[in-house]
Amino acid sequence: MTEPSFLSAVRESYDTVAADYVERVPPPAALDPLSRAMLAGFAELVRTAGVGPVADLGCGPGRVTAHLAGLGVSAFGVDLSPRMVELARHAYPHLRFSEGSMTALDTGDCELGGILAWYSTHHTPPRWLPAVFTEFHRALAPGGYLLWGDYVGDERLRPTRGYGRPVSYESYLLPLDRMADLLEQAGLVVTARLEQEPDGRVHRPHACLLARKPGRGERLALGAAGPKGVT
Repeated sequence: MTEPSFLSAVRESYDTVAADYVERVPPPAALDPLSRAMLAGFAELVRTAGVGPVADLGCGPGRVTAHLAGLGVSAFGVDLSPRMVELARHAYPHLRFSEGSMTALDTGDCELGGILAWYSTHHTPPRWLPAVFTEFHRALAPGGYLLWGDYVGDERLRPTRGYGRPVSYESYLLPLDRMADLLEQAGLVVTARLEQEPDGRVHRPHACLLARKPGRGERLALGAAGPKGVT
């Protein structure tokens, strides 16, 4: 099967900018307090549920994966960019990192206790998001959690440079309500949301959504056999 062109663009661009990304992007400890609190709450919920490990999808150089591990979560990272994976393995040799795409996760059904998609879906064209979120639903164990964080808006961006280097990816900013609807349509129940205005470091509105895959008994109670709208 031919790879979608957007995946190739993202892989090549982040291979190009990987070293500069590490230099320019602050570590999780430098995130704003509310974002750190969402990560901490997600980690606690996953630990308490105890239904599987967390996949950090679009993990980049592995900093947030390591942050989750420091919060007591069994976490591993997945990224499209071989160079990013190489940097993550070098920085955190005690953790597992692999190349892969969130469009087709290399995990079994109901295998994950959590999925973190932290500023990693905005390069995905909107028409692909239903398939991506359905894949999240497939991989999550009943009672597992998703934490999604990203920029929000209503804009398609076509930068020619990123982190000081040439890039060919695009970014698609969607309203928070639409992102929540897409998660719900994939069979995930949104349980919390956080939307923040731009601040001194982040120049665009950004947001988090916490969602949960219903347990088997809950799924029957909700009258759903699986993701809505999926046949």
